[in-house]
Amino acid sequence: MNGPVYAGKLAVVTGAGGFIGSHLVEALAKGGARVRALVRYTSTSSHGHLARLPAELLRSVDVVLGDVQDPGCVRGLVRGADVVFHLAALIGIPYSYVAPHQYVATNVNGTLNVLEAVRELGVARMVHTSTSETYGTARYTPIDEAHPLQGQSPYSATKIAADKLAESYHLSFGVPVATIRPFNTYGPRQSSRAIIPTIMKQLAAGRSVVKIGSADPVRDLNYVGDTVAGFLAVGASDRAIGQTLNVGSGRPISIGDLARLVFEITGKSATLATDDARVRPDASEVMVLLADSSKAKALAGYEPSVSLEEGLRRTYAYVESNLSDYRPDEYAV
Repeated sequence: MNGPVYAGKLAVVTGAGGFIGSHLVEALAKGGARVRALVRYTSTSSHGHLARLPAELLRSVDVVLGDVQDPGCVRGLVRGADVVFHLAALIGIPYSYVAPHQYVATNVNGTLNVLEAVRELGVARMVHTSTSETYGTARYTPIDEAHPLQGQSPYSATKIAADKLAESYHLSFGVPVATIRPFNTYGPRQSSRAIIPTIMKQLAAGRSVVKIGSADPVRDLNYVGDTVAGFLAVGASDRAIGQTLNVGSGRPISIGDLARLVFEITGKSATLATDDARVRPDASEVMVLLADSSKAKALAGYEPSVSLEEGLRRTYAYVESNLSDYRPDEYAV
């Protein structure tokens, strides 16, 4: 079910109001899929980033307000689906130090609810979302899927647990689930919880000093359009069922060098400064993440196409045009 193969299919997306989820919903709708999109209920009935989608696309999207922590909600959501993309999760690493119980409830129990519903209702395909944070600091690079897993934060620990639940449901019950493991994704709509919007919002607001945490960690940064292409490819591949597949760019860059590249691309000058409040505990910081995505290429035909420089230009244009959505002087946990 890739590209035109999704046309006419009912695709369910959890976490649809989020950064990656909204881009995935947009791509599915553009491809002719009927989309049922779960957005976490709030008293404001916010649709999150789905509100930014063109009105003509939203006509093919059924937005459901609910929560993956509610088994009944999830069963109703999944019923009749051809494919389920499970993205709903709490993702902020610093906040996981503060609220680990919430991370277990959403990331572990929520994933269990989705797996149970897919199993009970006989859904033909599920794509479960992992994260490169499950690897911890690299023992070797590039990181392939055989790399050991290490819970260096409560967030990563809950994602490891969710990944293993998905694995167990495939091996124990034959649930047709594939796990996609994206490396650091960036692009329009990303919150300033992430490093690239953090740098860009300060530059766009004219700050001469840009505050970051540690400049030393190395990351593999993948443009959101390429990550979404990975979701679509994995969801369409029979060979991906029962597998875990990395999706990344294969290009390493340190946070310090990333900041300097953003300065260069935007034509703005600033001084980098370390803000102690943004620095993670030493043993919890993941120092190097670099993807080996060869398995995803072999089994699903995945290949990234957007360079880091081009992706940064697109992202800065978005941040600059939507600066009112960001708080330049505030550290977003």
